[in-house]
Amino acid sequence: MKRSKKYLAMRQMIDSKKSYSVSQAVDLVQQTQLVKFDATVECIFSLNLDPKKAEQNIRGALVLPHGSGKKLKVAVLAKGMKVKEAEEAGADVVGDQELVNKIAKNWLDFDVLIATPEMMPSVSKLGRVLGPKGLMPNPKLGTVTDNLAPLIKDIKKGRIEYRVDKNGNLHTILGKTSFSKEQLLENAQFLYEHIASARPKTVKGNFIKSMTLSSTMAPGVRVDHTLMS
Repeated sequence: MKRSKKYLAMRQMIDSKKSYSVSQAVDLVQQTQLVKFDATVECIFSLNLDPKKAEQNIRGALVLPHGSGKKLKVAVLAKGMKVKEAEEAGADVVGDQELVNKIAKNWLDFDVLIATPEMMPSVSKLGRVLGPKGLMPNPKLGTVTDNLAPLIKDIKKGRIEYRVDKNGNLHTILGKTSFSKEQLLENAQFLYEHIASARPKTVKGNFIKSMTLSSTMAPGVRVDHTLMS
């Protein structure tokens, strides 16, 4: 892939053989922003995992201390009084079978779909539409629940979901380049501790092999995560 002159100039600011403190890494990420818009800051963990083993195929969700900076559209499938609860909590779209039918026709104008257990028999028929997009409500991620209000508020605050890929890598959002350095540092520390705590009991040796920060389309900065423990 041919890189722009600006990218190559930014790349020279970063020593690819060096691991930086998280404070230095955040400085570099903010200094090497390539795009003119408010770029997303991403964090990539390389983990000592074998995702083929069920107990090592980790996934979960968390709310960063300062949010992700990303505004998410929330759709809720519910009936009766749960409809009012979802609307009052800030859901963007709420419905029952009519909304199920709309989604079945490939309407996907939302980022997160929540369903009450009562709606799951209907939702299960939407696997073909929702599955490939990673939008299927999942009890393990808390998106199948009767306790709608707290979840909707968490998502609106910037709740993020994560899942290790087939190579043992985990990609997450850390915030925006417009965040203050302190906000990104606190989000990074919280995220690191959360992922470290997700270590499966069957993993031997170092769990986190590497941690890298970058902003949209910009070079990655390797973090010396051993300094964060």
